[in-house]
Amino acid sequence: MTPTNSAEQALDEALALVSRAPAAGGAGGHRAAPWPQARDTAGHAGSTVRPRTHRVSLADALGEVLATPLDALTDLPSFDTSAMDGWAVAGPGPWSVRTGGSVLAGSERPEPLTDGEAVRIATGARIPADTTAVIRSEHCREAGSQLFADRPVLTGQDIRPRGQECRSGDLLLPAGSLVTPAVLGLAAAAGYDELTTRPRPRVEILVLGDELLAEGLPHEGLVRDALSPMLGPWIERLGAEVIAARRLGDDPAGAAALLEAVTTSTADVLVTTGGTASGPVDHVHPVLRKAGAELLVDGVAVRPGHPMLLARMGSEAPDGNQVRHLVGLPGNPLAAVSGLLTLADPLLRALAGRRARPRYTAPVQGDVLGHPYDTRLVPVQLSDEHAVPLRYHGPAMLRGVAAADALAVVPPKGARSGQELEILDLPWASGGCFT
Repeated sequence: MTPTNSAEQALDEALALVSRAPAAGGAGGHRAAPWPQARDTAGHAGSTVRPRTHRVSLADALGEVLATPLDALTDLPSFDTSAMDGWAVAGPGPWSVRTGGSVLAGSERPEPLTDGEAVRIATGARIPADTTAVIRSEHCREAGSQLFADRPVLTGQDIRPRGQECRSGDLLLPAGSLVTPAVLGLAAAAGYDELTTRPRPRVEILVLGDELLAEGLPHEGLVRDALSPMLGPWIERLGAEVIAARRLGDDPAGAAALLEAVTTSTADVLVTTGGTASGPVDHVHPVLRKAGAELLVDGVAVRPGHPMLLARMGSEAPDGNQVRHLVGLPGNPLAAVSGLLTLADPLLRALAGRRARPRYTAPVQGDVLGHPYDTRLVPVQLSDEHAVPLRYHGPAMLRGVAAADALAVVPPKGARSGQELEILDLPWASGGCFT
C-alpha cells in the first residue's frame, strides 16, 4: 500500500482538530460521532420504525424477510415415499415379481403388496401398503419371475416415512428469516403459494452538484458523475428498492427541489450525495433545518467520509407524516462508499427486518497508516490468510474499491502487519441480497 504523503497527513490532522472544535460560544457546535457509534445509531433508527408487511407470491418474496413464522401446512413428506429407484418388497425374499407395470411418482395409490411380493418403484412414488422395504436396483437381480437381494434387507430401508421432515403445524422458520431460494423451495414444498413478508425499503437517490457530467470526458472544470451509475445498483444489493434517482443543481432551484423531496417523498429513505459540509452551496443542513428534521448523526469520525449525516423526518403518531430517513453521503466517490457502509447499510438492513451482518476480522498484510484521531476504511483484497490493502484509496478515488473484496476498519494511529482488523464485506463479494 502506498503511504499517505505528509501533506495529506497534515491536512487530515488539521481537519480532525477542526471537527472537534465547537462553534463559537458553543452554539451549533457538535462532535463527530465515533464510527462504531454511528453504525449502531443507524441500525437502531431503522429498528424503531413501525414495520410494514404485505402478502406476495413466492417469486416476489425473494430477498425479503418473513413477517410471520413459516409453519408447515402439511406433513413432509405427506405420504410414505420411495427414496430410490428399485423394488418395493413385502416380507422375506426371494419375492415374486408383480406383473402389470411399475409404481411411478405422481400415480394413484398403488395396490397393497402381499407377503412375498415385489413391484418395481420409482424415486418419489407412493409406497404400497404393507411394504417392508425398498431395495435399490443395483442391490438385487431378477431371475425369471423371482427377485433376489444381493445383500441383507432391513425393514424400512430407503423409505421416506410420512412426516419425516416435519409434521403439519411444525415451525419451519421463524419470523425475521431472509427469503432465499432455498426458503422458496421449502415454502413451496410445505404448500405455500404466498408469503407474508416485510417489503424492501424504498429509496430515492438525489445526486447534488453543478459540476457533474452525465456523459463524455471531463473538461473545463466539470467531472463525470461517478455516483449515479454506482449508487442504484449498490443500494439494491443492500436489499432496498430504488424508486427514483435524479440530479439536482447547487442553485436555489436545486435547494427548493431538495426541500420538496425531503418533505413530500414517498420513499422510506432519501440518499443524497454532496452538500453535507459547510460550503456556500452546501444546502443539505439548511434544508433539513427548514424541514424540521432531527439530526441523528452529524459527522462521523471516519476517513474518508467524515461529513456524512443521518436525519429523521416525520412521526409515528397517528396524525404524523410517514417516518423517513435521509442519509447524506459526501460527494467524493470513496467517501460516499464509506457513508454507504457506515450509515445506509445498517439502516436499510434494520428497515428490512434483516439481522446485522456478522462481524469478523482478518490479519492485515503490512503496516497500515492510520489517522491521528479517526477510524480509516481502507479497500482490501482478501486472500486465504490476509487482508491485503490496496492503493488508490483517496476520498475521490474508486480504483482501489473497484478491485476490492472489502474495506478494512483501521483504528486511529494505524495497524501493524498481522494485526486483526474488522472487515466490511462489499455486497457483491459477500453475496449481497437475492434480488
